Amino acid sequence: MADITRRLGWRHLRSAPTAHIRHHKRGRLVHDGRGLSFWYRSLSAALSEVPVDDRELAMAFHARTADFQDVTVQATVTYRISDPAQAAERLDFSVDPDTGSWRGAPLEQIATLLTETAQQHTLDVLARIPLADALVDGVASVRQRAADGLAAEPRLPATGIEVVAVRVVAIRPEAEVERALRTPAREQIQQEADRATYERRAVAVERERAIAENELASQIELARREEQLVNQRGINTRREAEEQAAADSVRTEAEAARKVRLARAEAEAARETGAARADAQAAWLRVHGETHPDTLHALAATRLAENLPRIESVTLSPDVLTSLLTRLGRPDGGAGA
Repeated sequence: MADITRRLGWRHLRSAPTAHIRHHKRGRLVHDGRGLSFWYRSLSAALSEVPVDDRELAMAFHARTADFQDVTVQATVTYRISDPAQAAERLDFSVDPDTGSWRGAPLEQIATLLTETAQQHTLDVLARIPLADALVDGVASVRQRAADGLAAEPRLPATGIEVVAVRVVAIRPEAEVERALRTPAREQIQQEADRATYERRAVAVERERAIAENELASQIELARREEQLVNQRGINTRREAEEQAAADSVRTEAEAARKVRLARAEAEAARETGAARADAQAAWLRVHGETHPDTLHALAATRLAENLPRIESVTLSPDVLTSLLTRLGRPDGGAGA
């Protein structure tokens, strides 16, 4: 929309480079072009503003396929006004000289024209194909048919409108039909997911079996080695016992031999000692046999005196002394008393 300012009964218009301004004064075209800026009086001016930039028109409408299924078509048409003078003559692009706003709704008229034209050709295409084909190849077919139909529409160039591009965003069936159509694919995807799950579980079971077999093999190998260890320990223990028994036998034999030798030595010593004692006893007896009895009595008394307790003094009566001396063979009691 153009910018309009007021100054002392005059109006000043300044337009954008994408807007084509037509200024008529008293039925005569005074200004005509883009991005104009000029002064005018509102009572004598007739202004038109035609946008010449590219415009996007989004549209959505319903159609029916060959198998009587309702679908929604979403499309976008890009257009521009290539002949502003012709568009201003066919449509009402006049603006208020005081505010600069359109008096009518020219863009809505263009949108209605483009939408109805595109819808007419889209309905013609979709009515000839079933729903499945419309969902698979319908986008390209509808886009091509709508573009060709808009290019061949005589009202558009007569109004100064040029279609730049046609895009079909989507063709969608009703929600229930769409869910029904998605079901086989979902089931197939679910089957693939289940198959992948089963395969993964099978692989997991196989791996667990392999792990279990490895563990069992490890346990068997460990048991075998333990058996070997037990056998080796038994062999070592038996060998150690045999060695110990042999050592004990050798030690016992040595001890027995030592004891035999010792006993023999002790017996020999005892025998020699006994012989010596016998010889000494015989000699002692022989000496005693050759000795006078009184001498033996004296020796016996001496030995007896050696074994008696110590006596400090002894008092003998004359009778006892005489009797003793008599027994010692000294009746006179002489010397040696």
